Amino acid sequence: MKPYDSFELPPDKAALHRRAVKLEWWTIVYFAITVAVMAVTLGQSQAMKAAWIEDMLGVVPPIAFLVAARYRNRRPNPRFPYGYHRSVSVAFLAGAVALLGLGGYVVYDSLTRLLLRERPPIGLIEVAGHTFWLGWLMITVLFLSMIPAIILGRIKQRIARELHDKVLYADAEMNRADWLTASAAIAGVLGIGAGLWWADAVAALIIGGDIVRDGVTTTKAAVGNLMDDRPRVVGGTEDHPLPDRLLAAVRDHDWITDAWLRLREEGHVFVGELLIVPAPDTDHLVERLAKLEDYCRSFDWRMHDLVISPVPSLDTPKR
Repeated sequence: MKPYDSFELPPDKAALHRRAVKLEWWTIVYFAITVAVMAVTLGQSQAMKAAWIEDMLGVVPPIAFLVAARYRNRRPNPRFPYGYHRSVSVAFLAGAVALLGLGGYVVYDSLTRLLLRERPPIGLIEVAGHTFWLGWLMITVLFLSMIPAIILGRIKQRIARELHDKVLYADAEMNRADWLTASAAIAGVLGIGAGLWWADAVAALIIGGDIVRDGVTTTKAAVGNLMDDRPRVVGGTEDHPLPDRLLAAVRDHDWITDAWLRLREEGHVFVGELLIVPAPDTDHLVERLAKLEDYCRSFDWRMHDLVISPVPSLDTPKR
């Protein structure tokens, strides 16, 4: 039996992961183009500025995902005897902090400008000999930037749940925040055009509040992962059902009288310890333990590393 094993996703999941990598490269290209175009049409709109800053920070989650994708399957070594699976968890934290930092900045900046009663001007622009209000160009750019964000975000959410990839989910949430920002910025620009000086700052404040909410939830989940929290479902706070299902299946073995299971997440996969109480006079215990490990590893593709120990009795902790 090998003391450790390199991990490869099942064929169907590996195909999804390759698709996710391509989506992240397309996301970086999308943000690069959007940031460049919005810089030209930025003007003095606070909501437009919030959308522009968000797009600049939006490249953090996809870059974190791509870096983690290169490290996650590296073999264990003397310095990292458990391997590099937690590079995914570190990337998840980086994306979550970027989301939270973005929201905090937008809220602070927008609230400051609202309290100072700043009135952002939107002037005229001349293009091809025609003069028109710059706000129309801003709205066009914002609207066009929403479409890729909506498409990319929805595709990533589905793939993230299937891969149990919280980095990809955090990036999908960033895409969601991006198109929400763009829609609120459109409302802010229209408000300025209608003479409502406060509409722009209020729109940006609403954007920031929504991003902060998502950032707090995502950061708590990321820190929980690094603190060896019980596995949670992607995009939610509910316990993942796999540990309970696996424990029930182990207890169904006729030669096991009791069992206790502890799992934690390391990126896409689960690792942990299983304590079992063998029935009296159980023969061929070593062979049975080896078969039990194979059974647990084949129970679900997420099960990667499980240490199984026979014990005389269990005093299980209360949940």
